[in-house]
Amino acid sequence: MEFILTIIVILLVLVISNIKIVPQAYAYVIERFGGYSETWSVGLHIKIPFIDRISKRVNLKEQVVDFPPQPVITKDNVSMQIDTVVYFQITDPKLYTYGVERPMMAIENLTATTLRNIIGDLDLDGTLTSRDTVNTKMRAILDEATDPWGIKINRVELKNIIPPKEIQNAMEKQMKAERERRESILRAEGEKKSAILMAEGEKESAILRAEAKKQSAIREAEGEAEAIIAVQTAIAEGIRKINEANPSKAYIAIKSLESMEKVADGQATKIIIPSEMQSIAGLAASCKEILDK
Repeated sequence: MEFILTIIVILLVLVISNIKIVPQAYAYVIERFGGYSETWSVGLHIKIPFIDRISKRVNLKEQVVDFPPQPVITKDNVSMQIDTVVYFQITDPKLYTYGVERPMMAIENLTATTLRNIIGDLDLDGTLTSRDTVNTKMRAILDEATDPWGIKINRVELKNIIPPKEIQNAMEKQMKAERERRESILRAEGEKKSAILMAEGEKESAILRAEAKKQSAIREAEGEAEAIIAVQTAIAEGIRKINEANPSKAYIAIKSLESMEKVADGQATKIIIPSEMQSIAGLAASCKEILDK
């Protein structure tokens, strides 16, 4: 009885130990009698003891591998170091298990040779400015080459491009010269704009001063004209009123004498008196003699 219980316990332990649970994003490759049997996906599975064997546990997540820098030579014979980052995913666990020995090493070597072939067709400047083109070409070539291995290459990135030290120094000097050139251009453009703005300001100021002087002269001339018109109007009005009053000859003679008095106050050495004024002066003298008697 104890022997039977022992056998039952051993069988239970054996069955329980062969119950396998495949987690999410993983797959198990099962071999039976040394040959491929099936691929377990996510869930509960029972392995036949001593017959089935888990050959490989495969991670189905997207994985990232950063390969060390690889020496390459450009078309213009410049040696440099380039390291790449490859994003890949296992799509077929069976092909991944039996397709190639040491898949990561195979991908690394394939990446290095592909990179050398692509960079060999580019010069230094093309290599530095064509990262997207190189990434696209490498992804297409690697994806096609790794397809029989059950691997899909999702993306390839050139992480670092490390040119020789003398090339780096020359590039730094070139960048420094370019920055200085741009700085000089910006400074010259700023000075030019400043000079233009100052000239435009002086021009507008001169125009405004001339316009102000013009307006002042116009206003002054208009004022003088109005003053002359006012004076002449007043004189004409006075003459009109005198004519309307019908002044006597004696009044006219007196006003003439007053005018002569003002003329005599001047600096002229000779005064020509019209004959009418002389007769008027004689008439005034006769009137004065009569009044004195």
